[in-house]
Parts: sequence; structure tokens; C-alpha cells
Amino acid sequence: MLTAKSPAIKRWLDHQIEVNPPRAKSVVMTLFGDVIAPHGGQVWLGCLIELLAPFGINDRLVRTSVFRLAEEGWLDAQREGRRSRYLLNPSSAHRFERAYQRIYTPPYRQWKGTWTLLLATSSTFTAEERANLRKELLWEGFGLIAPSVFGHPNANSQTVEEILKRVGVEDRVFVCDAVESKSISTRPLRDLVSQCWDLESVSADYDRFIQCFAALPKLLSARKTVAPEQAFAIRTLLIHEFRRVQLHDQQLPLELLPENWPGKTAYELCSQIYRSTYEAADQHVLNVLKHEDDAVPESAPYFYQRFGGLVSP
Repeated sequence: MLTAKSPAIKRWLDHQIEVNPPRAKSVVMTLFGDVIAPHGGQVWLGCLIELLAPFGINDRLVRTSVFRLAEEGWLDAQREGRRSRYLLNPSSAHRFERAYQRIYTPPYRQWKGTWTLLLATSSTFTAEERANLRKELLWEGFGLIAPSVFGHPNANSQTVEEILKRVGVEDRVFVCDAVESKSISTRPLRDLVSQCWDLESVSADYDRFIQCFAALPKLLSARKTVAPEQAFAIRTLLIHEFRRVQLHDQQLPLELLPENWPGKTAYELCSQIYRSTYEAADQHVLNVLKHEDDAVPESAPYFYQRFGGLVSP
């Protein structure tokens, strides 16, 4: 028996899509990370078009989006007769996984008081290498402390190594750990945060996310079950908007952030709503994907580790 759709949830969804319509290419990326990857990492174009229809995205925009993502190296295309199937490119799959891991993992690890400094001072860098390194490090949350000097108080060493190898400069960059001197009275290192990172815009984006989704827990708790298609639409919009904000968050330790940092509240709200919708949403996803492939797998085990552990069905 199908679960009846909630008029209140429909009004909320219609309003959100009207005032902030998701861009086709961006929401395709959201779907591949949140939905397609756990179900085998590939999807037929027809199913993708069907999944995106509730967001006002027509088939022409879907085709254009996946074509561009394939051109950019994110997706590979396969043809079988008149049908096209898209899957994550092996070379980009790891970067994709790392990016989405930031979304589902509690972002504020315990800080040991150590900073990672990266000195890209070699004169042998090409302009392209220097630009690519800067782009990768800033995206990963590093701050530009001085020309060719980057720093982060909570960097992941494995991620830094991957970046240096991908850019091809691992033998020309100095990386070291730094701690604040106890023997010399100087300006505290924590003051670098206000100088090197734009926290105000990230904080404002988190506030907007909270304002946008704050009403949902009450709407969802008013119903014992949520219609699968509505649950899918909520979960997709939720992760789409949280991804847009969170991937600009520099992942600094809470000790260095302003008091009452909204990122923690936003993560907890996102986790709460995701837990309330993921099962029904997965029902809708599987129903759509099986229209063209009965062998679509259930969600991979790692899916249930999101947000500290979902309840497995």
C-alpha cells in the first residue's frame, strides 16, 4: 500500500524549489554522491531523468549536464543500443568519495594544537602547477598565510599527500608541523583564523541552511511514515544545500571558531532530517532504478555509516 503524500510537505517542497531552484548540473553531482554511488555507481539516463523531474529539471537539461560532467572527467558514458548509462570515472571516484565523506562525517575532530604548514616556494613551479596547487589547497580548507605559504590547524595528512601527488609537486613542496612557541611572547596563532579564513560568509550560509530546513523535523514527526517520493525529494534537497555550504567550510577546530558556531547546529539538523527520510527515499530510488535494471544492488554497507551510523533496515 502506497503512503499518501502530505499536503504540508508538498507545500514546503514546492516553496523551496520555487525560491531556490537547484541547478541541473549541481544536483546531478548531488545525486551521484548521495544516491547513485551506494547503489553501484552507475545509472541509466532515463532513470536519472525520472529522478530529477520533481525538481523541475527537464530531460534536455539532464542530458546537457551529464554530457558536460563527462567532458570534465567526472563521469564516463556507455551506450547500449539507444540507451546511455553514466558512471563515475575511476580517476575521479576517489576525489568524489573524499568530498562526500566530509558531508556525512562529524566535521570537528579533537584538536592537538598543531598546525600544518605547506611552503610552495620552489622556483621550478609552472604557472599551471602553482594555480592547481592553490586551488586544491584552498578547496581543502587551507588558508593562504603569505605568498606560497599555506596553513591549516586540522589538516588530514593523507589528503595533503594525495593533493601533492595529483598536482605532481610532491618533491618540490616543504610540509611541516608547527606549534605555538611557549618561550616567546608573540601574537597567538589562533589570530591567523580571522586573517586567513572568511568565516563570516560560511557562518551566514549555515544560518540560511538552518532557517530553510528548521521546520522539517516538526513536519516529519507529525506523520508516522513519509511518502517515498517526498522523502527522496527532501533528502536530495537537504544534501544538495548542505553540500553547497559544507564544502566551503574550512573544517577548523571548534576551539578556533567563534562561539556558538552554526556549523555544528546545521550538521545536527541535517543528520536528524536524513535519518527521518533515508529509508523511504531509498524505496523510491530503487523503484526508479529498477525500471531499467532489475539487478540494481541495495545500498552498500558503507551507506549505513553516514552521520555516525544509520539504522540498517
